[in-house]
Amino acid sequence: MSSPASPDRPALRRELLAARRAFAATPAFEAAQQALSGPLRDLLAQLEPELLGVYWPVSGEFNPGPLPFARALPFARREPVSMQYRRWDGTPPTLQDECGIPSAAGAVAVPDVVLVPCVGFTRTGLRLGYGGGYFDRWLAQHPGVTTVGLAWAGAETHFAPEPHDQALTLILTERELIAPD
Repeated sequence: MSSPASPDRPALRRELLAARRAFAATPAFEAAQQALSGPLRDLLAQLEPELLGVYWPVSGEFNPGPLPFARALPFARREPVSMQYRRWDGTPPTLQDECGIPSAAGAVAVPDVVLVPCVGFTRTGLRLGYGGGYFDRWLAQHPGVTTVGLAWAGAETHFAPEPHDQALTLILTERELIAPD
């Protein structure tokens, strides 16, 4: 998917989310899920996280499934806008954060490796998310964390960086691992 160099981010987000919903309804979606799972496990085996920040997949996002690492889920607050990770034991969450996303009730923790869902991404490591800025704020406060954006290859796009954007360390799609410069 390609867009102009400086598209309107809300319009680009809507376009990418619509394309992802359409993709998730096809047989290719399950094949892409499988194609991304193995390389993710291999990458995490190399990174050896002490605590892995994961996310609860929604709306056609890649589902990393169970992973053999201590894990934490994000918990987002609307006022003030902030996000923290909470330790998660892997059982189905019974708690939702203030954005309505399943989360964990465990102790607040700072993962050393974080999996970040991407609505869209660029080859330079920029991520287009849902527009709340939760991940960018958290990443700005934790600059030493290794970030792995998880995205579908069709979500590659172009957009101009904004001052708050935090580049990801790596981006993994069902087709390739991208290590931005």
